[in-house]
Amino acid sequence: MPKATAHLDQSLAPQFIDQRITELGGWRGEMLSHIRGLIHKADPDVVEEWKWNQPVWAASGIICTGEAYKAAVKTTFPKGASLLDPHGLFNSSLDGNARRAIDFREGDSINEDAFIALIRAAITLNRS
Repeated sequence: MPKATAHLDQSLAPQFIDQRITELGGWRGEMLSHIRGLIHKADPDVVEEWKWNQPVWAASGIICTGEAYKAAVKTTFPKGASLLDPHGLFNSSLDGNARRAIDFREGDSINEDAFIALIRAAITLNRS
């Protein structure tokens, strides 16, 4: 997997994300792929980037990252503390002043409508 550098050709980011999903395999690969699909469903014009050796989705700024750990796939929203979360999706990084995250664990289901709404809210915030 390529390391992110200042010279990384971001047009290759979708390929790096595909590779990451394949490398993860199993439930983590499936979860990251599902999350990616929901992000694109929320806004088909979302830009995929590769930063910090992980997937990043952006629209007028970073929406969220997609990190994979042994026990969770995490989506971190850098401006998450400024987003309304009426469905209580955020379950990680709750003490930060700016960011919030969602840890998805093996067997978890995603409230797809709420997640899509959260992605759209993050895009709206980025554009404001």
